[in-house]
Amino acid sequence: MKRQSKPTKPVVSLCISVGHEMSSIHLTVPQKTSSCSIFTIPLKVTDYHVKCSVVSRYAVTTVQSSVWNQLSIIKEAAFEVDLPSSAFISNFTITSNGKVYVAQVKERAAARKIYDAAKKQGKTAGLREIEKFRVAVSVPSGARMSFCLSYEELLPRRLGRYELSLGLRPGQLVQNFTLDVDVTERTGISFIKVLPLKTSRLLSNTAQGKNDTEAPSSTRVERSAGCARVNYSPTLQQQNSISPKGLNADFIIQYDVDLRDLMGDVQVYDGYFVHYFAPRGLPVVPKDVIFVIDVSGSMIGTKIKQTKQAMSTILGDLREGDHFNIITFSDKVHTWKKGRTVRATRQNVRDAKEFVKRIIAEGWTNINAALLSAAQLVNPPSSGSSSRLSSHRVPLVIFLTDGEATIGVTSGDTILTNAKRALGSASLFGLAFGDDADFLLLKRLALDNRGVARMVYEDADAALQLKGFYDEVASPLLSDIQLSYLDDQAFDITRSLFPNYFQGSELVVAGRVKAGVKDLKVSVSATDSKQRMKVENDVLISHAKGNGSADSLDCFGGLEGISSFVHRLWAYFTIKELLLAKLNATDPATQRLLADKATNLSLKYNFVTPVTSLVVVKPDADEAAPTPTTAKPTTAVTITTTAKTTAITKISAASAAKKPIYVFRSCFTSMLSIAVDGDPHFVVQLPKLHQNLCFTVDGRANDVLRLLEDPERGIIVDGRLTGAPSKHGVEDRSRTYFDQLTISTATGISGDIMITLSLDAVVVEGEGRDAIPINQQGSVTRQGVTVTVDNHRSCWIELAKGVRFLVLFHHYKHPSYLQMAHLGFYVTDGRGLSDSTQGLLGQFQHADMSVSVVKDHLDGGAHRANKEDILARGILKWGSEHMPVTLQDKTLKDSVRKRHLGKCWVVPKAEVQRLLGHSYESYVVNHA
Repeated sequence: MKRQSKPTKPVVSLCISVGHEMSSIHLTVPQKTSSCSIFTIPLKVTDYHVKCSVVSRYAVTTVQSSVWNQLSIIKEAAFEVDLPSSAFISNFTITSNGKVYVAQVKERAAARKIYDAAKKQGKTAGLREIEKFRVAVSVPSGARMSFCLSYEELLPRRLGRYELSLGLRPGQLVQNFTLDVDVTERTGISFIKVLPLKTSRLLSNTAQGKNDTEAPSSTRVERSAGCARVNYSPTLQQQNSISPKGLNADFIIQYDVDLRDLMGDVQVYDGYFVHYFAPRGLPVVPKDVIFVIDVSGSMIGTKIKQTKQAMSTILGDLREGDHFNIITFSDKVHTWKKGRTVRATRQNVRDAKEFVKRIIAEGWTNINAALLSAAQLVNPPSSGSSSRLSSHRVPLVIFLTDGEATIGVTSGDTILTNAKRALGSASLFGLAFGDDADFLLLKRLALDNRGVARMVYEDADAALQLKGFYDEVASPLLSDIQLSYLDDQAFDITRSLFPNYFQGSELVVAGRVKAGVKDLKVSVSATDSKQRMKVENDVLISHAKGNGSADSLDCFGGLEGISSFVHRLWAYFTIKELLLAKLNATDPATQRLLADKATNLSLKYNFVTPVTSLVVVKPDADEAAPTPTTAKPTTAVTITTTAKTTAITKISAASAAKKPIYVFRSCFTSMLSIAVDGDPHFVVQLPKLHQNLCFTVDGRANDVLRLLEDPERGIIVDGRLTGAPSKHGVEDRSRTYFDQLTISTATGISGDIMITLSLDAVVVEGEGRDAIPINQQGSVTRQGVTVTVDNHRSCWIELAKGVRFLVLFHHYKHPSYLQMAHLGFYVTDGRGLSDSTQGLLGQFQHADMSVSVVKDHLDGGAHRANKEDILARGILKWGSEHMPVTLQDKTLKDSVRKRHLGKCWVVPKAEVQRLLGHSYESYVVNHA
């Protein structure tokens, strides 16, 4: 019997991004849907409030949004928050029908179990990982729902200021809209400024208006010596004047603090301390700076033009006491001035600018040779450490690339080893220009060599991004800084040895103080422009507590959190350092230990980090919550997904009125079972191991391969290969990609449906002919078959219940010799395929395969496969077949994500035919 009067439970979908990659988690009522697409209907947002409290640079932000379904049918509400890349989520709640459902932070493996149990019991469950947050909830008619998200971050000091950026994206005009920010700084605020609303990610952008320096209308700023309060409450008219669709902008506050003590500011609360070190007024130390610029073929066009533009400005900003040189590299390395750096005289700068103007982009990418050439300039063989000390110049290498190593030494680990050995005391700053750059390698290079790595995004402001980064490191003031605390007084101290201190920045150390310590002894040693210096001081702990009083700070209202921020800051910093150490560790046991430590701290402080997940489980409507403000989830969640867009299934009022059974469905890798993309590299998921099996088939250009055939369902997938240039050193090996896919299905209604996918368009034939260009969004439905092209160069094909394919169109703005436009094919849901399914990929759909590890760590790391380290050896078992495989880190494109590093059991080329069970020729079909 249908229960029409029972309130409907919300359906929750959470979407996240990592860096600029997104993961999505979807919870939907199972029903027939036409495609994976975002379905958003604007409900009335009644309130939108952003509140942020900044205490000594540590910011805690809460975003709260309330919606009301004023319509007579169920509609979907979405809550989105763009998180700063450095932030950790610390709380999330959904309020529905007067009950508050509090999310829980769980270790990933534990969260998966909770999620699965919740799913079986028909409860709504959601999972959030990191960086971009999106929740979609189906709201019953007349109901009100509220979302509240909190996140925490430490504001870094750059170019002499701290910057707090708060995203304001309610999705519509809101009557009750407020933003409140409180800033509390113990040493005093030297200035505070509210910038115009930023409606674009471009560095040069400001909102519409004649004056690009004024704060947004209705902004109020109050200040006292150590505190400031900012309020922004735009009226409907003011919001409409910016955008009739509602605000979609960042509210930005910049400020700096007074810090006159050379020692910096040390604060101690409740057994934890934080030390802010940012001395002012020091003379700038000259630098030896080597600019290493990728000029390979993929830099052709806009990227090389923007790089030249930025370099011209940067060269003009060099001080005459600086020395510099320029290296350009592709498959060959060219050094502007051989063997040495030169003084930044007017003539040398003029000559360097002319050299930059003449740069031409062409060739491959030899990262290893470029790094070694830079090392020879900052550490010439003829000079020893004595000459470096006598010169007192700070050695810096600024390394820019937009791709991966494609010639010479291409193994990441070898490049890392060579660079660390050669660069010595030089600091390396890596700039990854665009999505195709090997950002992971640059991050590890920077970690190994006293620097940092940054992304430079392919956009109109790329030259400004490059110049902005250079400005941050252009003025070194100190080098080899050691912030010390007596061992018998302090412990669990974060990083306290820093290679450089640059003008306008800040060094931060946090730690714990042993019980009973009255005076914390602090010392600073560093090298300035002339000599090694050392400063010591005693911090009276009781006095430090006193400085947190409202009287001494003269702040507005109370000082909530003034005593708790230090220990949360310590945890925040420690987790980030553990994760960085894990990234740079090569020993699996060390990686596990670091991950465990980061996980334990994340759980203790309720932080959502890369090693934890956020779980929301809504109890069944018949269950009584134990208190008015908490929900007792009888179960919880984890799953790691990789995707690029959020997919939400539309729920009709009729189906939602039934007692729903909620299931997890991901449009991407969580259900991905088999795929082919690239050269072609075939990826088969091993469900029992949650790992991949990878193998490569050397195809022939123009061959058409039978990828999948299900005779019972009448489904056939064929792919046509196109040739590509061979890699350097292996010219005898053919390289191929798919440039056309053909999918046919016998619908049994009025003929077959034929779908042809090329690099330009998707053509659907059967009951007429429809063509959808890949650069446009569109959807075609024929005889129960739905084909949808979205705005992410992806095509979703749903042939029947439990049969869904994904095709990716890979195009490159400025392709190198090795990069060719091609198609990637994925089976995202193959449960509806029969056991008779065959084909090069299809045969693996229902295969029961497993891998038994026979040897974990190889002695000395001497053995390599495909220039990658072998992490383990194993035996692949599939029926009566047994064959050797090796576990390796591979660059995968196994979803709509960009290329990423993942673990894969690799089948040796000699065993591929035995794996397939047939020769290559048997999979070639004739379409003449």
